Amino acid sequence: MARRGNSIVKGIEIDEVISLLNRAYADEWLAYYQYYIEEKVVKGIMKDAAIAELRQHAADELRHADMVARRILQLGGTPLLNPKEWFVHTNCGYDEPKDFDVVAILEDAIRGEQCAISTYSELAELTRGRDIVTYDIVSEILGDEVEHEEDLQALHDDITEFVESIKSGMKRQ
Repeated sequence: MARRGNSIVKGIEIDEVISLLNRAYADEWLAYYQYYIEEKVVKGIMKDAAIAELRQHAADELRHADMVARRILQLGGTPLLNPKEWFVHTNCGYDEPKDFDVVAILEDAIRGEQCAISTYSELAELTRGRDIVTYDIVSEILGDEVEHEEDLQALHDDITEFVESIKSGMKRQ
């Protein structure tokens, strides 16, 4: 634990920050796995574009888990040690893919990113002006999550518009 480093945390209990970070840590691991498995099972039109996006997002979520774990350790805490704890402490949960269609997979992923945006927005608000190091970390992650949602939504919209244009072209024939 960085005693001098922790002395910069003002107006918020370090244990509360650690607890909230552990919840985010659980989210990141579950998001990593969700992207990982979705990338393996996705089917349908433009699936290669979806696979590339899901693979990149999985790597980003794993990087986020590392960033959060490092901050938990700096604050003198311990990251959740057992994957079973991820399901107990998660903010966003885990949506097991049931429909492997690319559009359904993207919709699940978008919901996950929207939850992550809410989680990191709350963490940023809580730590702003109170814990600059945690604030900087969660702000960086929040930026990534916003970008992820945007990328996934754009791909979802491109696919659904393409499918609709094919359907409407078939109706004219």
